[in-house]
Amino acid sequence: MTEFVEVGDRVWVARHEWFDLNVTVIAGTRGLVVVDTHASEPAGRAVAADVRRLARGEVIGIINTHEHFDHTFGNGALRAAFGEVPITAHETAAANTISAGERIKREYAEAGVGEEPRGPEVIGTRIVPADDTFSSSKVLDLGDRILELVHPGRGHTAGDLVVRVPDVDVLLAGDLIEESAPPGYGPDCWPMEWPTSLDLVLQLMSEKTVVVPGHGAVTDKDFVWAQRNDIGVIAETIRDLAGRGVPVDQAPAAGEWPWDHERLVHAVRRGYEQLPRSSKRLPLI
Repeated sequence: MTEFVEVGDRVWVARHEWFDLNVTVIAGTRGLVVVDTHASEPAGRAVAADVRRLARGEVIGIINTHEHFDHTFGNGALRAAFGEVPITAHETAAANTISAGERIKREYAEAGVGEEPRGPEVIGTRIVPADDTFSSSKVLDLGDRILELVHPGRGHTAGDLVVRVPDVDVLLAGDLIEESAPPGYGPDCWPMEWPTSLDLVLQLMSEKTVVVPGHGAVTDKDFVWAQRNDIGVIAETIRDLAGRGVPVDQAPAAGEWPWDHERLVHAVRRGYEQLPRSSKRLPLI
């Protein structure tokens, strides 16, 4: 059991030990929406049980902030518990959920149970992608309040969304922002676009906005500004290294980064791939 903590009127966040993941429940007069569903079917069943204990209404919808398994693999369990409620995500996230999930299943299988004791439950999860999608923005009506869903651009993935609860000034940032560790640059990240995506997210905030990151403690606009600046430094460092002709395999160790360069191998590779040819100094033959 993981306790839900109210961070705004009828907005509750449960911070789960596994992955330090946040699951959020938002209530309106029409019912509840659950944002992100955890990393396996058994974990999703535990989320469903926690929502039932909250006892604040019936679940009428699910939102996935992006396609990664730790945010989507509980989808099927929540539907088993609450019926065929719509699952909402950005159209790219929905399209990539199965392939992203199968990739992580292969990684768990290769690691083995000794390294990943919860691997079998991840591998055994049936992947259920979102079936209610949008391209740029969408509004969900909960009766006495609305939720604003915005795709600010590519960053952590190509299909990130943020959820704004305007009547209480709460914003759910997904993995565009992480509090408990530096944000994750995986093999599907967009490091050169991430800073400008966060610029749009910041425009959705006031000085008093309560920010729920994908992982870690609830935070605020100042934290988002600081992390956006670090993400901007990473993008500009990649641009500088490529412009000076530093080979991509040498670039992680060659740069001055806000975080350990071993975390940024995918960021550098993806950044080099995403830069236009004119931004790179090509080796002379």
